[in-house]
Amino acid sequence: MGEEFTADNPAKKPHLIRRLYDWVLHWAETPYGVWALFLLAFAESSFFPIPPDVLLIALAMSVPARSFRYAAICCAGSLIGGLAGYGIGALGWAALEGVFIPHLFSQDVFDHVVALYDKYDFWIVFIAAFTPIPYKVITISAGVCGINLTMFVIASLIGRAARFFLVATIIRIFGKPIRSFIEKYFNLCTIAFTLLLAGGFAVIRYWNAIMSFFRSLF
Repeated sequence: MGEEFTADNPAKKPHLIRRLYDWVLHWAETPYGVWALFLLAFAESSFFPIPPDVLLIALAMSVPARSFRYAAICCAGSLIGGLAGYGIGALGWAALEGVFIPHLFSQDVFDHVVALYDKYDFWIVFIAAFTPIPYKVITISAGVCGINLTMFVIASLIGRAARFFLVATIIRIFGKPIRSFIEKYFNLCTIAFTLLLAGGFAVIRYWNAIMSFFRSLF
């Protein structure tokens, strides 16, 4: 799923991340894979560096008929973990700021996200939940900024469910032959889809202005 955790590109990863990736994958071969998926999705939403898609793909490949079940478990863990990240930002940021910055994300990235919340709160959360943007940065900063919790939950649920169920649907339909495609290009596809979605909403928002412009040309 992109350079951030593709198995066939270890040379571009720090050794620790490679080991964490392998450790995550090994749970698919144990009786505790489902619990590991839930806990990984929970942890990734606030501090863990490996996306849960890694284990979701492995489990879904092993039993494609259970793909949607695994996606639902992954979504639930991620959403609850997102609430935990929100809580860290809202209640414990003063004490924990030094733990997260600069070890998990930079001050510049954090400040930039905080500035964007003024105008794009729902869309920032949704885009991070659906695309490869580190979701943990968004969950924690959302708590720091005190954005509306209901809006945060709705945007997170839509984004996370769309991402994980899309993976599950692709695997359910195409099976193992599609695995290499998902691992290499899925993140790019989510970014492209988000750009198209944003473009669609922009067209709707400025439809009258666009039509006026074209009428002026003819």
